[in-house]
Amino acid sequence: MPFMPWSDSYSVNSTLIDAQHKRLFELVNELHDAMLHGHGKDVIGKTLDATVEYARTHFSEEEKLMEKFHYPELEAHKTMHNAFIQKVYELQTEYRSGQTALSFQVMEFLKDWLNNHILKIDKRYAGYIKN
Repeated sequence: MPFMPWSDSYSVNSTLIDAQHKRLFELVNELHDAMLHGHGKDVIGKTLDATVEYARTHFSEEEKLMEKFHYPELEAHKTMHNAFIQKVYELQTEYRSGQTALSFQVMEFLKDWLNNHILKIDKRYAGYIKN
């Protein structure tokens, strides 16, 4: 069973955004699997890098969509995205320098953030955007 299983409850009624959210879930699951199976620092590092880069791409596209449909909470949403990216960059830097291991605590942070962000924050814009 995946660490973060996708369900339709995460849908924001946008084929593009839902596909991107699903990909984020896949990347977090790959990161979790790599950690569980004791893969080397390089493998975990590459998977972490891919997760960070995909999140940045997704956030950019999501923000463009919110801008297109004049979502009134766009600036607050951008601030949340930026805070997430900053936190993950810090974790990534700490991991690369050996200051911290990729732990279940880090995985729980990613899982909780995505769950809360999609189910509570992203759901707010679902009524503003169109496929």
